[in-house]
Amino acid sequence: MMQTDTARRLATGAAYGGGSVTIAGAALFALLREEARSARRKVEARTDKQDPPSGDGVYGRGRGRAKPIVLTVLGDSSAVGLGVTRASQTPGVLVAAGLAELAERPVRLVRLAVSGARARDLEAQVDRALLEKPTVALIMIGANDVTSRTPTAVSVGHLTDAVRRLTAVGCEVVVGTCPDLGTIRPIAQPLRTLARRWSRQMAAAQTIAVVEAGGRTVSLGSLLGPAFASDHGMFSNDEFHPSAAGYAAAAAVLLPAVADAVDVWPAGAERGLRSLRRDSVRPVARAAARAANRPGTEVQGTEVAGSGTGPRGPWALLRRPRPTGVPTPEEAERAESEAEPTAAS
Repeated sequence: MMQTDTARRLATGAAYGGGSVTIAGAALFALLREEARSARRKVEARTDKQDPPSGDGVYGRGRGRAKPIVLTVLGDSSAVGLGVTRASQTPGVLVAAGLAELAERPVRLVRLAVSGARARDLEAQVDRALLEKPTVALIMIGANDVTSRTPTAVSVGHLTDAVRRLTAVGCEVVVGTCPDLGTIRPIAQPLRTLARRWSRQMAAAQTIAVVEAGGRTVSLGSLLGPAFASDHGMFSNDEFHPSAAGYAAAAAVLLPAVADAVDVWPAGAERGLRSLRRDSVRPVARAAARAANRPGTEVQGTEVAGSGTGPRGPWALLRRPRPTGVPTPEEAERAESEAEPTAAS
């Protein structure tokens, strides 16, 4: 969960106070290291090594009559849907099927995410995505960078490059930011508190970078945390990855942003997003900090008085999703079974 040099830096910070603090620092280092090893053993022992089917295919009405919206899904195991067994339970299929209903147009899903991926692996995924001529890309990344203690600047730099390459060809980009790892049961205290801090810092940095690169973000944060705390059914067997219900909850807040990004809401339908309140336009750094602590918040670039930048940097708009129905398990399974395959799934 964390590298030795990181734990050592934490311990060293406490060591400057004198001999007794040095002992405490060494004890903290040993405790964090053991907690990290213990959490990794528990998760790896229970994690399903088999990814669920991709569900790649064309969803929705009007196949063959309207040009499909091409949705590519990039990122790590959270984008893959690791922890469930059916394609219909994965975030890609849930978003694709829901988007097809909202747009009343077919949606072609291409899942390119890879379990275990870090932000540095997005380069190869984007290479493949560009071949598909995507309309919109959904990226879910960051947890593995936090657990491996990849420097935030390095991780965010890779994400920025990915967003810029996609937006350069006219693809809309929606990023589900790093989830709050402080909600994960196998991680004990005090490592859990540190994991929460690191993941929120990563999420805020991702938001700033993505908005400046022309994309938009949705804060996943501790969105599932309260439910996880009260309902074991929200976890998959490894208590790290979400269950089908957990992925449905994530898809419910991602879908409005994806639909809004490609402007496909049916005529006369109410948009799935609303401004938080009058002061919802803020400098992007402040918006990012707000979103990191308020799960489900979308952040996108905007203009004030005709300018996208103010005295404190780029302007950003914070919005919250209205309830937008993702397909029920039965509807998603039916949509997946009716999807026209485009590749082996």
